[in-house]
Amino acid sequence: MIRGLKLEGKKEMSLSEEIIDFSSPSRVCVPLMNNNTSCECLVKKGKKVRKGTIIGIRKNMDFPILSPVSGTVIGIDKCLYLNGEEVDCVVIENDKKENVIKKTLVKDITKYTKDEFVELLRKCAVTGMGGSDFPTFFKYKSDASFLIVNAVECEPYLTADMMLVKLKAEVILESIDAIRKINNIKKCFIAFKENNEIVRNAFLEYIGNYENIILSPVKNIYPMGWERHLVKSVLNLEYDRYPSEVGVIVNNVSTIFAIYKALKFQRNITKRIVTITGEGFTEPINVLVKVGTDMSSIIKKIGKYRGDKLKFIAGGPMMGTALPTDHVVVSNNLGAVTIISDTLDEINECMGCSRCIKVCPAKLCPALIMKNINNVDELKKLHPELCVECGLCSYVCPSKLGLRDSVINAKKKVK
Repeated sequence: MIRGLKLEGKKEMSLSEEIIDFSSPSRVCVPLMNNNTSCECLVKKGKKVRKGTIIGIRKNMDFPILSPVSGTVIGIDKCLYLNGEEVDCVVIENDKKENVIKKTLVKDITKYTKDEFVELLRKCAVTGMGGSDFPTFFKYKSDASFLIVNAVECEPYLTADMMLVKLKAEVILESIDAIRKINNIKKCFIAFKENNEIVRNAFLEYIGNYENIILSPVKNIYPMGWERHLVKSVLNLEYDRYPSEVGVIVNNVSTIFAIYKALKFQRNITKRIVTITGEGFTEPINVLVKVGTDMSSIIKKIGKYRGDKLKFIAGGPMMGTALPTDHVVVSNNLGAVTIISDTLDEINECMGCSRCIKVCPAKLCPALIMKNINNVDELKKLHPELCVECGLCSYVCPSKLGLRDSVINAKKKVK
């Protein structure tokens, strides 16, 4: 059984007919991070760079960090990353010339070999843009029978993926088709919420031109976008640790678009759509921004804050991270900045109601994990490492115990 809850979407707040383009900042601060792993800087102050220049490296995977702009490196500085921490960033003055390392236009993007495809994803630094930031090339090293494209976007408020589909459905389908042919994948499924007519209609206009790509509506519950839920819902398959165990690859729809850029132009994604939303902001909207852009500068150009006590969240209210300020820099996996009222809930003792256990998609016991937070031996028996950090335990807790944060803490202790 797939566990979850139907939450109020609040997506209509930021949906619009177009995206505001803010993709030409005067400078960018590119995080030397990948999948929460620090990367080594490879450039010094004064270095001239072009789009696609390698400015950092994740050594254990030989995975590059690439410049999103052309210009001059003006230093290394600490900037606020989406995990709420200050991290090292390469600061580049943007000359706004958009000079690239290599200008390429591939006419037939289906003609790569599998090995060429995997290497291209590595060189173009394609990562999971739905939140994981995990290097995508690694998923395609194994053979797969099925590809599931995650267009569910189940987190409340967020609409960046929906807007991408609305504007780029044909290109996304072209990318899926190429991935299928290159990797000899039998069938590809586009998973989306059954009530999402925007996504459904955008794909229906073009999907008849492609074989073995199937629209797959899934239940309108949260967290339906979790890949374990998707594999179960779409294919009725279960696995131990990774979808590859049952011949499945799951990619976020924004990652599929990044793969298209790699296949068509052999270059990295340099900008992405970010949703700015929440009741604490006057003008919820989606914006197109360069990787490395300070979001506070964009937010202030669009609207104003509502109220005095506000909470800034990198991502959505369920899985996002609370930020100390609005000065978060854009990374590949930053899909939204949500601004809501910062209310202080009264915290009480655990009532033993077991609501957190009933809703947990990973079938954990969050209250017990919190109770044993300082007992590592007991924590290992409770398996907090399986937590998907969806936040449902905190959402349903009548005592407002902050269970999600406790379980995330416990995950770090048992690693």
